[in-house]
Amino acid sequence: MMTMLYVAPPIFFVISLVFSMLGMGGSQLYIPILYWLGMDFKTEAIPLGMLLNVVNSSSAAITYGRKRLIAWPVAIPFAVAMIVLAPVGVWLNVQLPVKPLLVFFALFTAAAAALMLSGWKPKQGALSARGRVVLGLSAGSGLGLIAGLIGRGGGSFVVPLLYIAGLEAKLAAATSAFIVTCSGLSSFASHIATAAQPQWGVWIACLVAVLLGSQIGSRLMAGRLKSHAVKQIFGWVLLSVAALILVKDVILS
Repeated sequence: MMTMLYVAPPIFFVISLVFSMLGMGGSQLYIPILYWLGMDFKTEAIPLGMLLNVVNSSSAAITYGRKRLIAWPVAIPFAVAMIVLAPVGVWLNVQLPVKPLLVFFALFTAAAAALMLSGWKPKQGALSARGRVVLGLSAGSGLGLIAGLIGRGGGSFVVPLLYIAGLEAKLAAATSAFIVTCSGLSSFASHIATAAQPQWGVWIACLVAVLLGSQIGSRLMAGRLKSHAVKQIFGWVLLSVAALILVKDVILS
């Protein structure tokens, strides 16, 4: 526990700084790092990772909302659908062994990275009212289920989906921050109710580090970062995470 208290917060500060710029909470890194530092995957790493995810994304969403970067007509139906389905994914998580979850976690991450690095560009433009509802309910439901299943806010697929739907990459990342906050809250609440075992000293230190990082990162993205840079950072960070999980925890374990 003392090792995590000194090692995890500075690492998570850097992660939250980067991931807040991408409209993501960062649980795709928080959770495996906590697991590698000795926490139980289901009862400790996932609940704390989801809490840090919510703190990071909500802090960033506040900044993006003030800068008017969030596309609210798209964000609201997406968020509602994810909130409803996330507890179902949590229930499935409790029923499954750890290794298949890690494999699914890695493949989920790699697919999102490949999509953003592919160079494919969608037709830009506003979604119709019907398109917003269909996208929000269908994609939001599926991603909410996955978010609860593997302890993720879903940002690694929310951003690409919004990009495909026609939102400019910077707006997609900002909108995702709000969606990820809502789905993450639902998933975190479900994990706390079913399996969490908090280590309060570690939790508080990590929360402070993530809050500071998210404020710095979101302000940097809102003021200086271009959409092309957002896509490139997003893709390479996620691809590295996926490869590391597959090699360390699936192939070599």
